[in-house]
Amino acid sequence: MPLIHVEDRAAPLAAEEGETILAALKRHGLPAAYSCEAGNCGTCKVEYLGGEIFELDHSEYALSPALRAKNIVLACRTQVWGDVAIRQIDADELVEHPSRLLTTRVVALDAPAHDVRRLQLAIRAGGPFDFSAGQYARLEFARGIARDYSMANAPGDELLEFHVRLTGGEGSRFVAERLAVGDQVIVEGPKGASYWRERHRGPMLLVAGGTGLAPMLSIARAALAAGRTEPMRLYFGVRAERDVYMEDALAELAARHPNFAFEIVLSDPADAASRRTGLVTAAVAQDWPSFAGCKAYVAGPPPMVAAATALLTSRGLPLRDLHADAFITEAERAALAAA
Repeated sequence: MPLIHVEDRAAPLAAEEGETILAALKRHGLPAAYSCEAGNCGTCKVEYLGGEIFELDHSEYALSPALRAKNIVLACRTQVWGDVAIRQIDADELVEHPSRLLTTRVVALDAPAHDVRRLQLAIRAGGPFDFSAGQYARLEFARGIARDYSMANAPGDELLEFHVRLTGGEGSRFVAERLAVGDQVIVEGPKGASYWRERHRGPMLLVAGGTGLAPMLSIARAALAAGRTEPMRLYFGVRAERDVYMEDALAELAARHPNFAFEIVLSDPADAASRRTGLVTAAVAQDWPSFAGCKAYVAGPPPMVAAATALLTSRGLPLRDLHADAFITEAERAALAAA
């Protein structure tokens, strides 16, 4: 029977031949960062120190060749076939919250952008709902229609807030065409490991693409409400002016907290733009010559997350200080799984 030696843990873990590292960690009750469990999101990265493994197919958005060259593997896609040694990247900072199944009611539904719907939900049963800023939950709108969305509110807020991008999928179509104030929504969570590391003291970089703004807004709201005074900069990348949303909320945070600033970057403006233009990662690269002492949080489309990851790690940001969540549509998830 193979053994998994986890650095800084005295006793090795017994694994079955062909079992994934993540499955073994979960079976033994060890805290582990993970999300999709299908090689699509990249949350479950660990450092491979040696041993006999076999790596299953995965998305390059989840693990780039550059990171794999640094002996980083995905725990959910790495099978154990002999004794193996690994190092968990930030196991000392992992937080676990009880999983809840909440019954909620829609109390507000609006359209802050042409392709975004903002939901505000009141918990009616199943609470309390404890989570860390930056996590997400699974929302079930009707039987068989469920989708993962990040909380945009801070933990402890009275209402849960979610931003739904209208991608044309079954879930977003339901929200756009059928969901109404007063309807019931089942919320299951929290999930995800790309959340605010509260013990960190130092600058914070938040990079959002599209509705990746939701978890970044949650992190900013939570950290500022907790009284953090370290510099915090949020970059929000969208295609054009009509895609910008929640600017008033960001401006309000900046007005009340001098350590918080934000930048909206348009990648493909339809007309001459008064805002900064280009890729959001290029703006980050221009403004941040050094990421020393920084924690970075990234959420949005997989290409943006991959570009941000490449930029940050190439400039010396340790992987343990980078927390990224690629937003994958149901269609993309199915295509990746089939591949």
